[in-house]
Amino acid sequence: MDLLLWGVLPYVSITLLVAGTVWRARHDRFGWTTHSSQVHESRLLRIGSPLFHFGMLFVVLGHVVGLLIPMGWTDALGLSDHAYHLLAVSTGAVAGVAAAVGIAILVYRRFTVPAVRRATLRGDHLMYTFLLGAMALGLTATVLNSTGRTGGYNYREGVSVWFRSLFTLTPDHHLMAGAPLAFKLHVLFGFALFALVPYSRLVHVFSAPLAYLARPYVVYRRRDPDRLVDRPQKRGWERAS
Repeated sequence: MDLLLWGVLPYVSITLLVAGTVWRARHDRFGWTTHSSQVHESRLLRIGSPLFHFGMLFVVLGHVVGLLIPMGWTDALGLSDHAYHLLAVSTGAVAGVAAAVGIAILVYRRFTVPAVRRATLRGDHLMYTFLLGAMALGLTATVLNSTGRTGGYNYREGVSVWFRSLFTLTPDHHLMAGAPLAFKLHVLFGFALFALVPYSRLVHVFSAPLAYLARPYVVYRRRDPDRLVDRPQKRGWERAS
C-alpha cells in the first residue's frame, strides 16, 4: 500500500494533470475559463478573491522552498533549523490564514447568493471539497508540528526528501510511511487537486496574465476638435449604379 500511495499515485496524478491540460488546450479552448460570477455579486468577491489568491501565492512559494531546497543548503547559508522553522511557520501561518479566510468567504458567497449558486457547476463541489480539505490539513499539520504533537517530526528530512526523489524516478516511499497522518492526508489531497486542475475551473492557474506586466502602456488622448475631418454624410439608401 505504501508503494502504491507514495510510489505510483503521484505519477498517475501528474500524468492526469499534463495530459488533461494538453487535451483541454487543444480541444476546449473556449471552456478554458474561471466561469466568473462577478456579474452576479461583487462585494464579497472583492474581499475574498484577493485574500485567497495572494494567500495561495505565498503558500505555494512556501511549499516550493520547503520541498525543493535541501536542508543542507540552508545550513550552508548559516540559517539554523530553529530560525528556518520560525520563519516558515510565521510567514506560512499568515499566508495560510489569509487563503483560508478568502476561500471561506468565496464558498459562503457561492452557496448563499442565489444567482452565484445557480452558476455553480457540478464539478465545483468536488473541487471545493479537495481544496478546502488540502488547506485544512496543511494548517493542521503545521499546528501539530509546531506544538510538538508529531513527536518532533522534521518534514525536511522526510516528506521533502521523498518529494525530491519523485523527480529522479526513484521514489523513496519508506520516508512517507513514517510521516504523521496529517502530512500524509495533506499530500494525498494535494495530488488529488493536481489531477483535478485540467478538469475544473482551477485550470485558469495556467492562464495568469503575466503579459500585462510587460505590455506597452495604453495611451488615452482627448479629442482635438481642430483636427477633426469633415466627412460627407451618406444617405441611408442610394441607387445602385
